[in-house]
Amino acid sequence: MYRTIQLLGICVLLAIQPACRKVNNDCNLSAYPNAPDQSWFRFQSGSQEESHGHFILTCSDGGFLQIGETGSLNSSAKILVVKTNSEGALLWKKEFSNGSHNLGNSALEISDGYLVCGSQNRNSSIIKLDKSNGSVIFEKSHDNGGADAFEHVAEYANGFIAVGYVNAADDLNTFYTEGEGYITLLTSAGDKISGENISSQLSHAYRIQSYNNEFFLSGLTDGACSYGLMKLDSMGNGLWTKTFGGDNSDHCFGMDIGSDGSIFLTGHTLSGTVNWDTYTMKIDNNGNQLWESKQGNPRGFDPKYIHDEAWGIKATIDGGCVVVAGTGDEYGNYKRKCGKDGDNSNTWHVYLVKFDALGNLEWQKTYGSPDREDWAGEDVALTSDGGVVVAVDNGQFGFLKIRPL
Repeated sequence: MYRTIQLLGICVLLAIQPACRKVNNDCNLSAYPNAPDQSWFRFQSGSQEESHGHFILTCSDGGFLQIGETGSLNSSAKILVVKTNSEGALLWKKEFSNGSHNLGNSALEISDGYLVCGSQNRNSSIIKLDKSNGSVIFEKSHDNGGADAFEHVAEYANGFIAVGYVNAADDLNTFYTEGEGYITLLTSAGDKISGENISSQLSHAYRIQSYNNEFFLSGLTDGACSYGLMKLDSMGNGLWTKTFGGDNSDHCFGMDIGSDGSIFLTGHTLSGTVNWDTYTMKIDNNGNQLWESKQGNPRGFDPKYIHDEAWGIKATIDGGCVVVAGTGDEYGNYKRKCGKDGDNSNTWHVYLVKFDALGNLEWQKTYGSPDREDWAGEDVALTSDGGVVVAVDNGQFGFLKIRPL
């Protein structure tokens, strides 16, 4: 269920790391009193035995859209798209496949539909769906080179800019495929205009967003050694590239842009940590790092066994951000129980971290299954009431609503 990338090689120290505040919550017994509680949890299944969501979107109608796969990537995977109302009740769901290797990576709401990005039969895929019922408006695939995929998409003047990778060395990995970063310009009908290999900047392009008619693109550098951030002009031409990180592996998966143009990046790191910890930073519009913070092990276990793997981030109206991760024992050999509820490190929890505008830790909290099943946070979106909704990997598409922050 939880994926870890073991990489060889040497990473270069590229950013100064200020002191980080870390809090040991001792199995959440001394959790932050200002941390919000869970409101509700719902889940939806696909046609296969298990389903795994990767991205969640709050829609203009107040409902939610979650994207991922159902089935095993090496034998039966299908793209799964689930649309719910604001209370998590199912409105519709759709599956798409061409062959057995299909990926559902993200989505974008536009005025007349939802754009779903991913891969079908190892080729980059974009699907436009009707908002009301999920019917297909268009479905296009492009062979950009080797095993390739679209990870994310943004609108621009002539259509769409999609980012992702080509020539994946590890095409069974749904996160870092050890490929080459790639940008594709598409018409409004999903046809390819042009493509550009950006492997000298990123080995895996993960997110793209626009701000003031320019674009910011984030992802992983070669060998997943550092966070990479590119700025593009209004037509998708590169303006600059910056890298951030430490002296070990730094995996960048989440990006969002605040109302003032500040860029928030998150993921997880082995730089200066006992094991994988969440790694979050704020960067100004010119690429200057404002702060960074590493947080992990919120339940107070032995940190050498605990993985804190962050996948999503959202800028908040106060100038800060909220990060979602999964936290648990990746190795299955450390079974300490503690606290009145007998919390077990082998059971994974959703892990939320809230930072203020200056990078101070406001609160952190984990959310677990009442049935002691594994939950891991895969992505996060803001909701109209000031809370968040989390895409939860519980073997299905979980929707976890958190009360206002």
